[in-house]
Amino acid sequence: MGIKKDVSIVAVIGAGIMGRGIAHVAALGGFQTVLNDVSDELLQKAQSRIRQDLHKAVSIGKLTDSDVDAALARLTLDNNLDRAAESAELVIEAVPEKMELKLDVFSRLDQACANQAVLASNTSSLSITEMAAATRRPHQFIGMHFFNPVHKMKLVEIIRGLETDDDTFAIAETVSRKMGKDTVEVKESPGFVTSRINALIGNEAFYMLQEGISSARDIDKALKLGLNHPMGPFEMIDLVGLDTRLSILNFLHQTLGEKYRPCPLLVEYVKAGRLGKKVGRGVYEYPDES
Repeated sequence: MGIKKDVSIVAVIGAGIMGRGIAHVAALGGFQTVLNDVSDELLQKAQSRIRQDLHKAVSIGKLTDSDVDAALARLTLDNNLDRAAESAELVIEAVPEKMELKLDVFSRLDQACANQAVLASNTSSLSITEMAAATRRPHQFIGMHFFNPVHKMKLVEIIRGLETDDDTFAIAETVSRKMGKDTVEVKESPGFVTSRINALIGNEAFYMLQEGISSARDIDKALKLGLNHPMGPFEMIDLVGLDTRLSILNFLHQTLGEKYRPCPLLVEYVKAGRLGKKVGRGVYEYPDES
């Protein structure tokens, strides 16, 4: 049996910042959406945040109350991975950026999902081909890299693995567009397009801060006003997470060479627990975010 090209049921694995955002746009885009995580507390928190973000869109005139009610009715929570995935036609993984964890998740998903289901990873830098090899369906495996905050950012990078077929790519592209996103096609390479460039910018900003060339706020201000970036590099890294950025840089350093060697100051921040907005402090302090 071939893959089902008209997707109506999407499962999202992982209810963190990215997972809840993907579930938000999936439900709003008309898909029956199952959000899975091992943590019931995280699932409830994610549902609450999705509801909050949807109602905020109503307050600024982007959605109606009926839009919100319909989206929330399409969203279900499930702490059992096998059950969450068994009926899904597309499963999007959004667990932390650790290859061993992703390989384990996809090995389990391959057993739980129907043969025609497509598997996708939201990884920002890791190998789609390596993850696909953990399954019996590498031709039905693809990268769908969303951006934070998912409900506001328009782009999805769609990354082909070595064996990804055209039908799988078409499904990822169609689903992304129904979620309100624009897409770019990317050949698999470390960091793809955006992570590879953004890692260089953020790392260089840390070197400038370490060398005392300018303050973090003035570096951010310079890039926003001088280069028309919507966010400064330190604002961005605090949003993404300093540990996440360090993990990406370490991977790019290993695969692409010296120019991606992480700045020692970034390493120190991570060792100090300054991981960004998610913990209330990164480059900047966020007293209300912890």
